[in-house]
Amino acid sequence: MAIFPVVNDKINLRINYTYLILSGLFVALLIVCNLIANKFVLVDLSFLGFSEPFILSAGVLPYPLTFLITDVLSEFYGKKRTNRVIITGLIASVIILGVLLLGSAFPSIEGSPVNDEEYNIVFKNSWRVIGASMIAYLFAQLVDVKLFHFWKGLTNGKHLWLRNNGSTIVSQLVDTILVVSVLFIGVKSFDEIQSMIFDGWLFKVLAALIDTPIFYLLVFLGRKYFKLSSDHTADLETDIIDKQM
Repeated sequence: MAIFPVVNDKINLRINYTYLILSGLFVALLIVCNLIANKFVLVDLSFLGFSEPFILSAGVLPYPLTFLITDVLSEFYGKKRTNRVIITGLIASVIILGVLLLGSAFPSIEGSPVNDEEYNIVFKNSWRVIGASMIAYLFAQLVDVKLFHFWKGLTNGKHLWLRNNGSTIVSQLVDTILVVSVLFIGVKSFDEIQSMIFDGWLFKVLAALIDTPIFYLLVFLGRKYFKLSSDHTADLETDIIDKQM
């Protein structure tokens, strides 16, 4: 359930518009992650004490933000509404995959800024990347939402840091194992796959820890913006969102 009591029209508009904005940001970030995932980069975090750079897909860099958004959605809108956004992201990814395949079906004309070879270098492997990402994404995000509400219920709505990190750390491990395995089993050695899983997951864990104060700030601002008291939990009987949408 969502946590909103019945309130005036002005607050109801804020609730609905914020839901649409967060949903749009989530889908946009998810699509960007898929489109740039073919590029692998070295990320140097020596200033944090790491002696070796992380080997990461460029798509991993903005990906933790999607989990921050689903945690915020879970906090204010409940499991049902958050899962709807996740399914919407999955549908959007399928549509993007179809558009990329459509683009490759037609030959480029002479003088085209992007020719067939350049297009295929960037996007031809995207079906595999997006396919792997969709499998991993669906499982990981649903695990994240489920664990978030498990910890929220267990702590009676207290300890934001626990549900934020406890859900994200586990779900990111699921995501990393699935996406790396689907992409690289039979292509790279076991040691290389193991190293990529560890690097990807550890980077996501660090991102989850870093975004904890951001999550606290967003929850604080959200409660002020929606005129909610701090003792609201997801166990409230009234669900204004379900009545309106």
